[in-house]
Amino acid sequence: MPTPASVEEYIAALPEAQRGPLQQLRAAVVGAAPEATEVITYQMPGLRLDDRFLVSYAAYRRHYSLFPASDAVVETLGDEVRPYLAGRGTIRFPADRPIPVDLVRRIVEVRLREHAAHGRRR
Repeated sequence: MPTPASVEEYIAALPEAQRGPLQQLRAAVVGAAPEATEVITYQMPGLRLDDRFLVSYAAYRRHYSLFPASDAVVETLGDEVRPYLAGRGTIRFPADRPIPVDLVRRIVEVRLREHAAHGRRR
């Protein structure tokens, strides 16, 4: 897939069966961080806040991914997020199961707290 120009273009290029779940993932991410800006980053949808990366997400054949699974995300959400961890920084939701939108919102909320703490240190 060539780099999409927008999130809408990314979603439109997906097979129809993947669009609904990815729209759910998008709604949860944007709903948790409404002040963030939607962007395409690393050829996938993402959010930036104060011109800094917050999260990105993508659709794959067998799963939907959310990046990053930071140390703070794992420490804060522990056993809830562990079954979805796939390598350093990657959270994978199986395509054959519903997207856990409440968990997604909480992951983004942890990322927002990390973002705010990082901003205060500068």
